[in-house]
Order: sequence, then structure tokens, then C-alpha cells
Amino acid sequence: MTSFTPSFVPAALLKDWLHDGAEIAVFDVREHGQYGEAHLFYGVTLPYSRLELDIPRLAPRRDARVVVYDTEATVAVQAAERLAALGYTNVHVLENGTQGWQQAGYALFAGVNVPSKTFGELVEMAYHTPRVTARELAAMRERGDDVVILDGRPVNEYLKMTIPSSICCPNGELGYRIRELVPNPQTPIVVNCAGRTRSIIGAQTLINLGIPNPVMALENGTQGWYLEDLPLEHGSTRRYPDAVTPSSVAQMREASGALAERFAVPEIDADTFAQWAADSSRSLFLCDVRTPEEFAAGTLPGAQHTPGGQLIQATDQYVGVRHARLVLFDNDGVRAPIVASWLRQLGHDASVLRDGLNSGVSLAATTAAFDITLPEIDAATLAASMANGSVSVVDVRPSMSYRKEHIPGAQWAIRPQLPQLAGTQNIVLVADERGVAELFVADWRRAHPGDTRTFSLLAGGFKAWTAAGQPGASTPDLPPDAECIDYLFFVHDRHDGNKAAARQYLAWETGLLAQLDDQERGAFRIGEQAAPVAK
Repeated sequence: MTSFTPSFVPAALLKDWLHDGAEIAVFDVREHGQYGEAHLFYGVTLPYSRLELDIPRLAPRRDARVVVYDTEATVAVQAAERLAALGYTNVHVLENGTQGWQQAGYALFAGVNVPSKTFGELVEMAYHTPRVTARELAAMRERGDDVVILDGRPVNEYLKMTIPSSICCPNGELGYRIRELVPNPQTPIVVNCAGRTRSIIGAQTLINLGIPNPVMALENGTQGWYLEDLPLEHGSTRRYPDAVTPSSVAQMREASGALAERFAVPEIDADTFAQWAADSSRSLFLCDVRTPEEFAAGTLPGAQHTPGGQLIQATDQYVGVRHARLVLFDNDGVRAPIVASWLRQLGHDASVLRDGLNSGVSLAATTAAFDITLPEIDAATLAASMANGSVSVVDVRPSMSYRKEHIPGAQWAIRPQLPQLAGTQNIVLVADERGVAELFVADWRRAHPGDTRTFSLLAGGFKAWTAAGQPGASTPDLPPDAECIDYLFFVHDRHDGNKAAARQYLAWETGLLAQLDDQERGAFRIGEQAAPVAK
């Protein structure tokens, strides 16, 4: 077996790479909780527990320049070895991890989606986006003013909590559906989210489109509302109408086109896309910015579902390569140009696909890489085997899922911290995704080459266990917080009545700008500066 020798890159060189204009993917391979506590500004979260599952989507080109890191360059070395085994040929490890980065004088950032969050603050500063406080909006509602409140978050977030009377319309849908939602051009519009970014971007989107209505962002979103002791709604189901009239589409397509021209958004045809898809020197992402329902009903081969508002709000969840080509499409000619106008201001090389869904283009699919080795066992057989003591159960679901409920006697485990597996010869794993379990077992076998244990997978996961009428156990404090490396406690209770957590989060968001250095700040292209990005 050939030994693996990692290529280490010192912090100063990585800093140069990040700003040399060439493609680069920088992945934080610690688990999500560790990542959220302190990471590089351009670090994309790629937990080692999911590495082979997510890397093909985030960095589809195998010879792209890739740098992985952790806290001290330990798990990152394992990650680099696994990427090399997958065929990635230009992989490096940040020397001494985040500790080395900080020692070199560079900043670390807490939280998630930091470039996008920072962008929201810069947009508000540059455009002077109008805003309304929670108290001012509450007074408008109490007076019975004619005002429409639009919540710019996805439906699943809207269901958790929202401003009373608000309507769910994710930011990516605002420009497309606004005339159906607010037919009167004189009605004031307030856009909110949970905090700040999507409130600002949503409101400024409508303003950039030339909507005649007075438009405002709700300052600090639902958190600001709650901090003023105003009641939130939970489980609300108001949302945008599915149908958009042809006259509204035509009107907004014209506005979207003007926006694309203002921000020099390129439009490419199918032939150009085919040339880009064949270009082995550049990474290419094909992004369907429509709704989940539209995407599920049919999309272009090789496209990734990237809801428009979320692609702006959390670009790093969909695109792992800086300076890659992003090609956006829809089926209406309205949504993709709007989203692209923001991505270009974020500093991305974003284009719009002419004819969108009807263009006929395709991109080679990127698939998760793991071997299927685990046989399955059903809940009844597992219960019987546990009763006679012939199996042990290892739960590799998220730590918070385990805390909430798990199979009695099951041991919680996670791939980067392989546990001691005491007990029986037969191990049954419980997982939400087969791939997570397969990767765990593959690492276990590499770490214990002489171990003869047999591993299998609970068919249907924990849901199948409870559906079969089997009992569950709850351990709210186990695993202890220190072991829950996959969970970001930094933001976890800001929506659950903890005002201190909400204040901390808002202070973090507004404080991001002060952490930027000149190169990080200069990479954004707010306003008409977006024009020079095209290559």
C-alpha cells in the first residue's frame, strides 16, 4: 500500500492564492459546529463525515486547486488522502490549520455563510436601503395602514416563525411574483427575514427593479421584532400564488432585462455553454434558480437546484470553487438575471442561459462517491438480536437527533472521532443517509485492518425503528456539548426565546465588516463595479 504524503501550503501563500484570480476551493473539513466557531473568510464547510458525499457537487473538476484545513492539520491530512484517492490531483493542506492562519496575522470568522452575510451589510451601506424598525412596522399595522409584509426566506424557515400577516415569498421569487402579491403600485412593501441579510437584499432587489412602491427592509427581521416584545406567528402557511399572469411576466421580464444590462450580466447560448462544459480548465456550475416544486417537476441534466434567494444568501452551500463559471437559468426570463446581478456584485462570474429550461443543454452529472458494502437488517430482526445480546448499535446520525431520541443502548459516533467499539462481534449502524454510514465503516476498517467485526445498516433508519413500534430513549445532555462537534451552538437558540442569543447574533452580523481586510473587501463589486467580472 502506497503511503500518502500531503502537500502543505503556508498561510501566507494561501492568502496569495485566494486573491490571484485563478480558481481555488478552500474547504474546512471539520464538523459544522467546529467550523462555525472560527474559520477562514473563504472557507467552505465540507465536514469530513460527509466528504466524499459532497465534494463532487462542490468541486466537480478533479484537477481544480483545492486546499483543505482544520484546526491543526490533523483531520485535514486524512481528508487530503481521501480526495487523492478520489482522483483529485491538486490538493493541499493548510499548514498548521486555523492556528497557523491566525498566527500569520489573518482573521478568523465565526458563523456561517460569512461572505454572503458580509455582502448584505455592504449592500445596505452602498445603496442606503430604506429600513423600518419593528416598532414602526407594528405601529403601521395597529393603524391599519395598507402595507404588505413579505418574508424573503424559504417556506421551511417561514413556518418556524414570522411577522403576523406576512406572506412567504423567498427572495428569488420576489421579482417574478411581486405584481401578483402587491398589485397596487402605491402600497408600501416591507421585506423581512430572520435577521438582516435577506431583508436587505430582498428590499433592494425590488428597488433595483424599479418597483414604484415604497419598499423597506425590516431592521433585524424577526429577531428585532421579538427583541421588542412583539408577538411572532408560528406555523403560518400564507405564501405566494403559484400562477403569474402573462402581463405580469412581461412587465417583470422587461425590468429584469434592464437590471441585467445595468450590471453587465452576460447571456450565453447553448453553443457557448457546450464549449464551457468541454473546457477542462474551468469549473462550471449549472444552477436552476426556480422553486423546489418546479425543479422537481423537471430540470436540465446536470443542474443543481439553487433557489435564487438562497444562492445569494448562502452561495458557499452550492458553489465550492472561487472564480468558477456559474450559469443560471429559469423558465421565465425574470428570475435568473435578477439573481445573477447580485452574484456578480458578490464577485462571481455569473451568466444567464438563454432560453433557460428550453435551451436543451446538459452537464455531466456529479455523483457522490462511496462504496456500498453494508447489508441491511430490519427493525424486528435488530430488536430480537439486541434482546439476545448478539449485536451492538452505533448511531451516526447528527448529535442533536441522537439527543432527541435514539435506540436504547445505542452508542453515538461520528467519523472524524472513531470510537472504541466495545461489545459484540456484530455492529448495526443507524443513519439518516447510507453514505454517512458507509464512510464511517470504511474509515473504521482502514484504522483497524485486523478487525473482523461485521457491520450492517438498519433499513429505513431510526424512522423505521419507531414505525415498527420499537421504543426510543432520549438523552438531552448526551453526548455532552463538547462532543457535539457537528452542531453550531453559536446560533441555535436565537429563535427559541433567548434574547441574549438574538442580540449576540445581530451584533455578529453587523460586526462582520470590521473584520475584513482590504483584499477581502475589494473582492466585492457593489453597484456598477460588477461589470468587469466577465472573462
